[in-house]
Amino acid sequence: MNTGNTKTSAAMPGASYYDANFQLEAAKVLPGEFIATNRDMLLVTVLGSCVSVCLRDPVAGVAGLNHFSLPDGVSDQDALTNLPERYGQHAMEVLIDEMVRLGGDRRRFEAKVFGGGSVLRGMLKSNIGERNVDFVRRFLAEESVPVLAEDLLDCYPRKVYYFTLSGRVLVKKIKDVHNRTIYERECAYRDRLRRQPFKGFPS
Repeated sequence: MNTGNTKTSAAMPGASYYDANFQLEAAKVLPGEFIATNRDMLLVTVLGSCVSVCLRDPVAGVAGLNHFSLPDGVSDQDALTNLPERYGQHAMEVLIDEMVRLGGDRRRFEAKVFGGGSVLRGMLKSNIGERNVDFVRRFLAEESVPVLAEDLLDCYPRKVYYFTLSGRVLVKKIKDVHNRTIYERECAYRDRLRRQPFKGFPS
């Protein structure tokens, strides 16, 4: 376990709060964001077709979570109007780099992977969820990162609770009534990417 100063790094960080139920400092990770930390935290995200990787070095006590919206090298209109850093490749690279900076060793990394759901059947004609899942499985295999657990694909959105100290993950399937809201949120994020420059690490 890391015994030095505790730190958290984030790109475009979401709202931080205290979770009274779990009695932990918590942070929400929104689409396009990531958090890496060596602190005991709860990281929370909600996934439709997006994918999140919970990454951890159990020896160094460094963990992180990302939330990416598109795989690398897609061929739909989003790919024609966005830069590569908006995709899974960049989301994985920046998370890994920041965890290494906090003292993690990528040779010890282990992963748990979630998301990629077809939350509105017939509307996601480009199968973004499946392509996100294909990408992340391929990336982790190429990096020799073992996948300890996964909950992928299917037709349900998911709310993910990641406990950075233990590596424990709780997944809640969200009722269908929320599917359109989550789908529209992810579509709005992809549309926003077309108009915004990419934001990197804070100084």
